[in-house]
Amino acid sequence: MTKGVSIWLDVLRVVATIVVVLSHLAYPRFTGTSYAFLRDWNVGSDAVIVFFVMSGCVIAFASDRDGSAGQFAFNRVTRLLTVMVPALILTLVFDALGTRIDAGAYPNGFYQALPVGEFLLRGVTFTNEWAAFDRVRLGTNGPLWSLSYEAAYYALFGVALFTKGVARVVGLVALTWLAGLNVLLLMPAWLLGVALWHWLRSERVCSFSRGMGWALALGGPSFYLVGQIAGMPVVLAAMTADLLDVADARMVLGFSDEFIWNLFIGLCAVAHVAGVAILNPQKMWGTQAIRWMAGATFSIYVTHYPALHLLDAILPEMLGRDALLLSGSIVVGLVFARYFERPVKTFRAWLMPVMQRFDRRSVQAS
Repeated sequence: MTKGVSIWLDVLRVVATIVVVLSHLAYPRFTGTSYAFLRDWNVGSDAVIVFFVMSGCVIAFASDRDGSAGQFAFNRVTRLLTVMVPALILTLVFDALGTRIDAGAYPNGFYQALPVGEFLLRGVTFTNEWAAFDRVRLGTNGPLWSLSYEAAYYALFGVALFTKGVARVVGLVALTWLAGLNVLLLMPAWLLGVALWHWLRSERVCSFSRGMGWALALGGPSFYLVGQIAGMPVVLAAMTADLLDVADARMVLGFSDEFIWNLFIGLCAVAHVAGVAILNPQKMWGTQAIRWMAGATFSIYVTHYPALHLLDAILPEMLGRDALLLSGSIVVGLVFARYFERPVKTFRAWLMPVMQRFDRRSVQAS
């Protein structure tokens, strides 16, 4: 992966994260109808699909670097849990404080109280959206649904890549059953990212003209905007609901209710990144700031919603309240990243001896 493409993926990661935060800020219970267009366009969910495409690309790249099932699993688990565990604790603390300050800021549908043990178990196992278990919302932290999906994709990809024969078949069947149809419906967008990585590492990138690069780089976002303006999400959601014979496809498919539109978004995102790869920018303004901000996007994503609810419970109606809600929820994520996301290499260095001992025992046992 060239430096230019890597930096641009960081740009997309930052933009998608801010879009998700703005989309949640736009809920009427936080800011009235001031930003209703963000809810009408459902841009937060669309940004998550961009995350899925980037995730598939980055995980495919990482799997080439990791080289073994043990290293792949170690890197994925440490990446997720070093952020997820403290994020779950933060959610518990923020929700406990907020519900005591103003229970009205925690309406049904946006907050689900769970026993602490169940909350932590479902969170650290990423099974909150898996079909083999009851779907649950982890307190106010609704955005964690996407990590439940991603954890399934990591596991399925790892089993497909690093196992063979009967073990591969059994592993894939078991994980497919556990995760279920809803999770699998959005996996094509993630796999588009995997395909994108295999194309990026090939020599075919260099065979395209800069004109094609610009066409793809601009065409991806343009087709997305045309689709939004034409009302494609509404039409496709209605078609899906009719096929399922329900009033709203979300009743059956949960967060996968727009899976056809989401696949279209995935194609647009892949086209855009492919165009950037062809153009291969060598210099970009603000690279250091982009890298720094991108290093906190995971943290902002997993902390902003409980932070937003707590701030909503605390802040009175006042001039600048919307700005305080936005900046406060992002600052919480930035502080969180300082202690949990950015030091991931340090955490891995502490845990590496454990993994190495496990690997040696596995080799001896075989």
